Amino acid sequence: MRLFIVTGLSGSGKTIALQAFEDAGFYCIDNLPAMLLPHVAQELSRAADERLKQVAVGVDARNRAFLAGAAKALEELTHLGIEHRILFLDADESMLLKRFQETRRRHPMQDDETPLLEAIRLEKKLLEPLADAAAQRIDTTRTTPHELRRQVQDYARGQESGGLTVLFESFGFKHGTPLDADFVFDVRCLPNPYWQAELRPYCGTDEPVIRFLEQYEDVKAMLADLTAFLERWLACFTKSDRNYVTVALGCTGGQHRSVYLVERLAAHFAAKGTKTQVRHRELKQ
Repeated sequence: MRLFIVTGLSGSGKTIALQAFEDAGFYCIDNLPAMLLPHVAQELSRAADERLKQVAVGVDARNRAFLAGAAKALEELTHLGIEHRILFLDADESMLLKRFQETRRRHPMQDDETPLLEAIRLEKKLLEPLADAAAQRIDTTRTTPHELRRQVQDYARGQESGGLTVLFESFGFKHGTPLDADFVFDVRCLPNPYWQAELRPYCGTDEPVIRFLEQYEDVKAMLADLTAFLERWLACFTKSDRNYVTVALGCTGGQHRSVYLVERLAAHFAAKGTKTQVRHRELKQ
């Protein structure tokens, strides 16, 4: 049986994530109380219908009983031998504020005495134990619903195939650091194609930018050092039964240097047999 527990901050996209699991063939349950989670999981694991052996359960602050009994429920799942993974969705405060203000939805932790920002921070505090126990976190701050669906389904497929899957992600520091990265590398020290007017329309996957960057020894040295570091430490993650690792590389705008290096790293590790995924966070803009 494959059991995913989908949780995270209100407004971060949990409904979209559950829909993505459903589209991928999972049996989905939303807002299940903690006291029922071990019982439901055990019953589904015994079901003859194979379609009930892939399950995604959504839990959040709408059911405060889950938050109170989460630790006990997870311990019981482990005691029953039911393997489970927590997928935690996150987003920064400014984006969550914007989403609630635009949709005019009421935050589940909000009341007449608790303003929206305080409700967001209270929920984040309450969800910290689940965030810490998560097998994977996804930062939806700058993610469209379509991209989130794809990320969730890529994650589910990666778990199904077993072994370590590495997501290489480029981003721009001026748009914020990804909240879901396991490793973050700053490559802003490298020569910047942006200052060459003829290169500005291109990105790090285009030949003119590639030729520009590959003429510099610092770029070659950075790529070699990152490759050696990741070869050393990704092997340790594999030995510890880790299934998913996100490696984020950032430059100023997320268009040139970080994109180039992500493409080179992903190609290198894919050629060595590592399951890889690539995401360029800023290129959609």
